[in-house]
Amino acid sequence: ASAEGRPGSAWNEAWPASLANRDAAVLASRRETNAASLRIVEVEQFLFRSQWDELRSHALAKGVRIIGDLPIFVAMDSADAWAHPHLFQLNDRGQPTFVAGVPPDYFSADGQLWGNPLYAWENHEADGFSWWLARVEAALSLYDILRIDHFRGLAACWAVPAAATTAKSGSWEAAPGERLLTALKTRLGGELPIIAEDLGFITDDVRKLRDDFGLPGMRILQFGFDARESGKGLDPANPFLPHNYPHHCVVYTGTHDNDTLAGWLSGASTEELAFVRSYLGYEPENLVMAIVREAMKSAANTCVIPMQDILGLGRKARMNVPGTSGGNWTWRLSPQALDGTVAASMRALSQIYSRSGPVGPGPVQGAPRLT
Repeated sequence: ASAEGRPGSAWNEAWPASLANRDAAVLASRRETNAASLRIVEVEQFLFRSQWDELRSHALAKGVRIIGDLPIFVAMDSADAWAHPHLFQLNDRGQPTFVAGVPPDYFSADGQLWGNPLYAWENHEADGFSWWLARVEAALSLYDILRIDHFRGLAACWAVPAAATTAKSGSWEAAPGERLLTALKTRLGGELPIIAEDLGFITDDVRKLRDDFGLPGMRILQFGFDARESGKGLDPANPFLPHNYPHHCVVYTGTHDNDTLAGWLSGASTEELAFVRSYLGYEPENLVMAIVREAMKSAANTCVIPMQDILGLGRKARMNVPGTSGGNWTWRLSPQALDGTVAASMRALSQIYSRSGPVGPGPVQGAPRLT
């Protein structure tokens, strides 16, 4: 969007009306005048995609599948909102009328105001969800399994008036998740290769949608020991503790939004640390790896261990702090960090807890495994 109007400006804020409204003659003219720049981008994308396809093929040949993230909403300043404005709740000037967020809860008195445009679901249904089908198929050309972020938005989403400064004034707006997932299942011709991110405020309609389509939900092991983040306190009935996992779920020691295990442990309260040790039933030499082992030996069909936890790295290796705009997504894995000892350790755990079985067609097919 920074190519037009003020640098960094969104297409609906500072672009000329003819370009924002996709006037055919203007688009044709811009394609001609910007042909050289467009060609550079096309070549870059071609080279990256070629390299990615080669990497993915190599991974599949080794029995490794790749999970990709599919955010439920797109950004206002996105090609999708610009190219298909009728699929979003936008007025005739391209401005959103309602935006996404989450209501006030234990963690935030004002809720969270995300600002993504909401879908005009009636228009998606009118053409058989063609945009969604294309989006998912494109994602599955890159990845083997998709994790739908904020899955609950397929049952109902928190709609906030665009002019609001907090999410307090929002209300729940129903979404046609059942019809959408049915269309996806018909198009893909089998079980959906989807993980439902079902964290946060989850209601019975969300659980029913997840379970009716046989989608595995998520469990964050760190939340089992974190009195505040889980909102459950230090409770043996906490659904994030391993002994409470159903088989049909995916356990993460933590996601990209969590601190690393070592980082969290360094700031855990005395009560929380005591609970961890009581739960383990012994005093481990390496507390991080003891918790990783709990994830591996749980009943969860699929187990995801961030590399930072495998390596026992601290807070400086944290990937992301939600609600902050700087200093995130900067951690990189150095080639020197991995050696035969690390590989042998993870292989041994995978074999002990039967997480080295053959790769099946979906996230819950075949033997449980480490991803």
